[in-house]
Amino acid sequence: MSETVERHEFGAEVGRLLDLVVHALYSEREIFLRELVANAADATDRRRFEALTNEALALPAEAKLRITPDKAARTLTISDAGIGMGKAELAQHLGTIARSGTRAFAQSLADAPASEKPSLIGQFGVGFYSAFMVAERVEVTSRRAGTEEAWLWASEGKGDYTLAPAERADAGTDIVLHMKADAEEFLEPFRLKAIIRKWADHIAIPILVVNEGKEEAANEGTALWQKPKAEVSEESYTEFYRHLGHMFDSPWATLHWRAEGALDFSALLFIPGMKPFQAVEEERVSRVRLHVRRMFITDEAELLPPFLRFVHGVVDTEDLPLNVSREMLQATPVLARIRRAVTNRVLSELKSKAKDAEGYAKFWENFGSVLKEGVWEPGEHQKDVAGLLRFRSTAVEGWTSLAEYVARMKEGQEAIHILVGDDAAALAKSPQLEGYRARGLEVLLLSEQIDAFWPERLSEFDGKPIRSITQGAAKLAPAEDEAAAPDVSALLERLKTALSEHVSEVRATDRLVESAAVLAAGEFGPDLAMQRLLRRAGRGFAGGLPVLEVNPRHALITKLAEGGLDDAALAEQAGLIFDLARLQDGDAPRDPADFARRVAAALAG
Repeated sequence: MSETVERHEFGAEVGRLLDLVVHALYSEREIFLRELVANAADATDRRRFEALTNEALALPAEAKLRITPDKAARTLTISDAGIGMGKAELAQHLGTIARSGTRAFAQSLADAPASEKPSLIGQFGVGFYSAFMVAERVEVTSRRAGTEEAWLWASEGKGDYTLAPAERADAGTDIVLHMKADAEEFLEPFRLKAIIRKWADHIAIPILVVNEGKEEAANEGTALWQKPKAEVSEESYTEFYRHLGHMFDSPWATLHWRAEGALDFSALLFIPGMKPFQAVEEERVSRVRLHVRRMFITDEAELLPPFLRFVHGVVDTEDLPLNVSREMLQATPVLARIRRAVTNRVLSELKSKAKDAEGYAKFWENFGSVLKEGVWEPGEHQKDVAGLLRFRSTAVEGWTSLAEYVARMKEGQEAIHILVGDDAAALAKSPQLEGYRARGLEVLLLSEQIDAFWPERLSEFDGKPIRSITQGAAKLAPAEDEAAAPDVSALLERLKTALSEHVSEVRATDRLVESAAVLAAGEFGPDLAMQRLLRRAGRGFAGGLPVLEVNPRHALITKLAEGGLDDAALAEQAGLIFDLARLQDGDAPRDPADFARRVAAALAG
């Protein structure tokens, strides 16, 4: 070894970090390229900034970041024309973790005007070591801008490194990775370009990948979200939306803004114009991309709550470092504040768009079932989401809101009435509605699975309780011109005895006009829709047996009340009535074959 080569031990903390980086810190090996590109972009920004006060440091007109794979030599070289490092800086920034080049530089800019601050990416000392995930040896040749000396830093990541004089024609840095045998995929130009497009597509400096001697552009280099809205065309928005989410439609809504002040971030979000081919219900997580100073960090930051997971886009902040793990990122208070701000902005946009009933209907039909999860999940946004819900109704055509329902409520009406089932068209014909229609009372028709859940959590809107009309005894005022109901109490007792294994109670009701009987749930516990859902899922519930409600004015009930049937015959009729009530609510008879036999016998007279 030449006498000019100096050997140094890593700082005490570096050895521990190297093992952590290589074996545990990063979940994807390709992250190494993101980190090294981030460092190169940072170095370029630093040189551009320092050149503001020292023209001798000016960047070359064609400053680029060049990535050169060499399969024969099994090396990958990353070159930039950035600020570079001298001998002391190489030792300081690459030999220890305690200080980071970017961190120290950022501190020196604390008082600089915002317009003059360059875009700093990452923390050089930490991200650099990710190179050892794929390289068995790393060599860094760097020349500090404004100096004539170049130095070579080299290490195999095993406890020490060397420093030696070197040659480099211009200021900047070359990082040469001697790749491990199992990392040769990162010597394929198409693989390198795919990684750049994924993680660094919008870095401003041009990134080139050398392929068979030719330089090929690997990044777009334009962060659309950083531009003023006035400078972005609808065509550009649509193109970016389709590129980002692999969509074929146009966005239903585009949200583009910049937050400044306590938080500093830019956001470009899209609400799709159509449902994606892969249902958003399958994975209940938001996939909005988090960028830090234009560098893609992750799409798992959960920047929006699950009930807004249909939103696509990018959030780019100046207030976060390039964190080394998703766990650290999730615990960052800044990210929590960004989440709150972004969520409020999306909800505000939906409120504004909801004023256009026709346009909002298109959104609702695509993503309404997902948005409803916002009232199931308790939290600060529950009431905001409740105002965005839309329903079918017995009183109006099309969709209606809870606020519109409350505005139409009859004088003296205490509750918002709902009926939950599997199909809105079938619900509109349900016997459960007969008494409400007769009294001019509006009922909202809820026909999605989540409708069985969320009313339990929301419970009220605008001071009006939300009640399922299948739960508890209906408390309906007498309908106009309605005759007094005959006394059928004796029949009720006989029916209850005959159906003791299937019902908890048999009672007369005013909720029916044309039908003989319906089922109802108890005052407490799940309503009928929830009970059906639980049964289909193979789960029990504590709600007990249903209640059979009979119409004392119906011809069948009055005939049975007159007597004349022995207990066996009455039990046969009681079973038929109970199965008919089950059918009306979408359930199968207890014994379909026996039910068919009894109906045939009844028809035969």
